[in-house]
Amino acid sequence: MNIIPEEWKSLFPISSVFKPPLFLSNPSLKPILGPLIFNPKPNSATVLFSSSCLLPHLPPLPHLSLPRFLLTSSPDSAPLPSTSHSIASLLGPHNHKHDVVSSLLHNRLEVLQCPQINTIVVFFPTGQNSDQVGFLQLVLKDSTFGVKADESGEVLGLRGPSNYRISRISVNPVPGFSSSRGNDSSVTVGYLLASTLYSVQWFTVKVGDTSLNLGNKVSLSYLGSKVFKTCCVVHASWSPHLQEESVVLLENGALFLFDLESRPKTHNFKFKGTRLKVVWDNGDVSSTSRNYRWLSCEFSWHPRVLIVARSDAVFLVDLRSRECSVTCLMKIEMLHMYVPVEKEQFLVLSRTASDDFHFVLASDTLLLLCDVRKPLMPVLQWAHGLDKPSDLDVFRLSELRSHSREDMYKWASDSGFCIVMGSFWNCQFNTFCYGPSLPTPIGSVASKVAELRKSFYAWELPSDVLLPGHECRCGNCILREEFVKDALPEWVDWQQKKEIVLGFGIVNKELSSLLSEPDEFGGFTLIRLMSSGKLELQRYCASWDPVKKVEESHRESSHFKDYFLDSLADEEYKFPRRFKYLKLDYLCSYLNDKLDEVLDTKMKIPSKIVQGTELFSPEYHELLCKKLRACGFGQFRSSPAVTSVLNDISLPTSIHEVVLKRLWSELPMELLQLAFSNYPEILEVLVDEKRSALEFSAVPDQSQLPPFILRKPSCRSSKWSQKVKPGDALVGPVLPLPILLTLHELRNGCLNSQDEQSGKFSVEAEISRGCNEIMQVASEMTVSKPDPGIVDEQAGSLANAGEETWRCTQKPKPFFSYHPVAGTGSPMDHIRGKSVFKDDRFDTVISKVSEKKPAPSGSEDNVGLELFDDLCPVELKFDASDMKFKQKELSAYNVLKKQFVEWQNSFDLYKESCSHIESNS
Repeated sequence: MNIIPEEWKSLFPISSVFKPPLFLSNPSLKPILGPLIFNPKPNSATVLFSSSCLLPHLPPLPHLSLPRFLLTSSPDSAPLPSTSHSIASLLGPHNHKHDVVSSLLHNRLEVLQCPQINTIVVFFPTGQNSDQVGFLQLVLKDSTFGVKADESGEVLGLRGPSNYRISRISVNPVPGFSSSRGNDSSVTVGYLLASTLYSVQWFTVKVGDTSLNLGNKVSLSYLGSKVFKTCCVVHASWSPHLQEESVVLLENGALFLFDLESRPKTHNFKFKGTRLKVVWDNGDVSSTSRNYRWLSCEFSWHPRVLIVARSDAVFLVDLRSRECSVTCLMKIEMLHMYVPVEKEQFLVLSRTASDDFHFVLASDTLLLLCDVRKPLMPVLQWAHGLDKPSDLDVFRLSELRSHSREDMYKWASDSGFCIVMGSFWNCQFNTFCYGPSLPTPIGSVASKVAELRKSFYAWELPSDVLLPGHECRCGNCILREEFVKDALPEWVDWQQKKEIVLGFGIVNKELSSLLSEPDEFGGFTLIRLMSSGKLELQRYCASWDPVKKVEESHRESSHFKDYFLDSLADEEYKFPRRFKYLKLDYLCSYLNDKLDEVLDTKMKIPSKIVQGTELFSPEYHELLCKKLRACGFGQFRSSPAVTSVLNDISLPTSIHEVVLKRLWSELPMELLQLAFSNYPEILEVLVDEKRSALEFSAVPDQSQLPPFILRKPSCRSSKWSQKVKPGDALVGPVLPLPILLTLHELRNGCLNSQDEQSGKFSVEAEISRGCNEIMQVASEMTVSKPDPGIVDEQAGSLANAGEETWRCTQKPKPFFSYHPVAGTGSPMDHIRGKSVFKDDRFDTVISKVSEKKPAPSGSEDNVGLELFDDLCPVELKFDASDMKFKQKELSAYNVLKKQFVEWQNSFDLYKESCSHIESNS
């Protein structure tokens, strides 16, 4: 491998190829590199602060998404299983999880360290919409941190003018500030910016105000903000060169530079900023496919040199001259040797702690260390093996191996670096250590060559770091965790039930050395923010081998807590509580089969209407009766025969609908006047102390009985005016049929309609008796179409066919019945007794057989609607005036009919139905 040129060695990713050339791993190297694995120190976790203000305020998840509801509905509750599955496939996956995950992608904890005054300030989003910058002051005293909060013991917070949810917080410390100050002065120790979806807010962090006798108390002051009304904010970062400068990247690629020194001195707190004139669409910079998104922007080695990352490329933007220069540093196509670039994207970018020339870049598969001085050539690569990493940071190894008893590995600690990368949502973080080649004797040729090339090598393989610090990764605990995942409902993601880390920060080595005793190989102190609302302190130490078993966590029965990540049950409801109560006594009595008792009680209550008041005028009474007769009511003086009701059927109708038609036809005109009316005669109801008119659908003009099929919706206005008058269309039913049937029986004394079991009138019993009678007669008058693949017992007809047969056996039967395929399930479901509907009165449909008439020839003129009679075995009725077709229309009809016949011949179920009907006609 030594024959490979130095610039080509970086093209072989560590953990992806056998013996990569830029990889140092050997037992003989341990005395030089030292331990590079970091494990949580047992019994070192300390809870600094706990409050509901630290909880992530996320929108609540639904108990079951619509696609999952359609797919998991039981057969008894899903009337159309095939349709529900097709709808679920069209809806696709529920994307609410993506909304929750996107809110937890970035580090929610930002640390500002002030070792001069032994103070650390931690910042995080807080508030009911995470729209405030919350902070706590940690003061080091007696080898522990004391927490300073407000007077009520809660977190300190400050909100900007906008109420947008804060997505990211970034601080910029002021280096080398002096702790000495005057009597009436405060010292600026850092600057803070909070970016939301459409805005960026700037703050200043100050310490002390002796005039108020507050000592070293930290305060946060609002400086101003910038709202981008037309485009979303992608990223905002501080300049490491000029502490008061920051750059903002929008989702359309626009860059804005802000300088706090040049902010307006007025009190409107609105920043303008300077839009940088960057042209992306030129030459190699433009992307062939516009399927990309902007990621982040960082300052490079000069205050006017930026690194801008996109999901398909990384650019170096040089603004030092009048004409902006854009250079492509990395392309996603360069990774084609080891990853499929069609699905690969860059995910996150960060500058390194070594110098301003290097930066680290992570894609779906690879982690790259790059140098701005070497475009299109990575310095070092790893195959990281993480799922969608979202957080990336680089530390000096000396920061992570500080405060050791023996300084055996000083060269490696001072020369090496450690990349910490992972995902907060997936609870996975890995460390990637790298540094220069092994030290060589000073003055030798090898040392001079190493100074010229300055190649970086990967030190050992990547290792995982237990960021929560109290998870046991032994085999038993991992297996128990997998079992618990399987036990959770499918709509619950296991991260919602698990305590995860939302953010972390590593304590400065100067302060960390004051918190604990020295470790054998050194270590670091971590401050982490937990999803349970805790701020914790944890000590990590460098080790040779990873620790998989944590004793205190191993003893627990489960890793999952009894709470949801987005559960905010104890949150105070900020909106006024207004409840509306609906009186459902009639519905409740109907469901409990006590409708007659409630109506009898209501009828005994005296009416508030003055005696002698006429509700309807005689003219209106006569008009209403005329309209009701035109719609099919009142054609039977007594209870109509079953055959008469069946002859009134024009469209496919279920047994239950036939019974309802018969019951409607039995009602006297006096009760029908209560069920149907027009808007001028309908009394308004009291809703929220205001009179409001109810809305009903209009009754069709065709002669038919309820339930009406395909009738037009109501055309009334919510508020009548002088210009818009209420119409006189017949609407209803205003009262449901069970109410009218009960009133009718109460009026007749309930002599002929008694429930045999309870001795009272029952609407359901009345409907059931009517269904039995209809099925008995219809079984003799209809041709039943058997379902293919169903045994004779399960294909049962409408009733027992052995009682009485249709006497006119020589005549063709005028009706046919069938079971809709969508409502009955598969044939095997019928055999196993798993039909969706268990009641024949709902899943059996009756229809009249169309009378065979000679079809008019195409040469005839003035042919009417009878032209369509031979297209369907069902009798067709048109809601249209009589019309005639001439030769031109007949020619078009013949063309359409030919296509329709071809479809009929290709539809097997339709052909089978037609042949079965014709054979019995």
